[in-house]
Amino acid sequence: MEKKISVCLTFDFDAISLWLGGFHATSLSAISRGEFGRVGAERLIAMLREWNIKSTWFIPGHSAETYPQIVEQLVADGHEIGNHGYLHTNPKDPEDEAEILDRGNEVLTRMTGQRPIGHRSPGAGLSYNMVDLLHDRGFLYDSSLMGDDFSPYYLRAGDRHPNDGPYVFGKNIDVVEIPFTWGLDDFPAFEFVSSRNGIQQGLSAPSAVYEIWAGDFDYLYDRLGEGVYTLTMHPQVIGRGHRLLMLEKLVRHIGSHRGIEFKTMAEVARGWKQSHQL
Repeated sequence: MEKKISVCLTFDFDAISLWLGGFHATSLSAISRGEFGRVGAERLIAMLREWNIKSTWFIPGHSAETYPQIVEQLVADGHEIGNHGYLHTNPKDPEDEAEILDRGNEVLTRMTGQRPIGHRSPGAGLSYNMVDLLHDRGFLYDSSLMGDDFSPYYLRAGDRHPNDGPYVFGKNIDVVEIPFTWGLDDFPAFEFVSSRNGIQQGLSAPSAVYEIWAGDFDYLYDRLGEGVYTLTMHPQVIGRGHRLLMLEKLVRHIGSHRGIEFKTMAEVARGWKQSHQL
């Protein structure tokens, strides 16, 4: 069987905004963990350049304004930049949600010269309301849901979840969902976080994560033969030396197979829409 696998290396450049918005940090120690995101981003940009791979970066407006030099390097190297809100936090209400989405769009459009066409919600917190906002603002795709693993699908508007009956599926809309999974995300595996909600242990050995990430790719390649393999990574997490070595090993493993192509998520979404008419 001829293989047709698209591989998306995606990076959420949350940087300091994650600790300010997501964890409400006030200590310099916590904030400096986000500051390391710049170090990791510069290492990743150099590695992607060496590999000649174009990737997708979801960047909060706050991170873009804090580290404009990173955005400049990404644009110069031809990477895609998608909307990741402004401050890495969940909105309080629909009006707040629209304002955050629009502010992120404004910042990234001003800094890159291109309006984002892709979106990933901070902390995988996509709401029913956000589906409508993405459609109304002409986004091509989203990558926040987990309704599949290797197959894109159309977002739905009008889903309902009554407590006294089955889930009600809404109508497909013209926004592609390119699903992600926490299993192919570096943050829960590697990042140690202690908060009022408990402790996320993290700090996994790269060898264990490699087994998971390579295993999912091998299943897709050997058993399915066609689909989209999406990694979700954070420069402040994957950018540590021992983890970068693991990523390098994985990229070599993937690249050794025939029928695979590294793509941006926008490229995947456009190609998928062409063969899957709404």
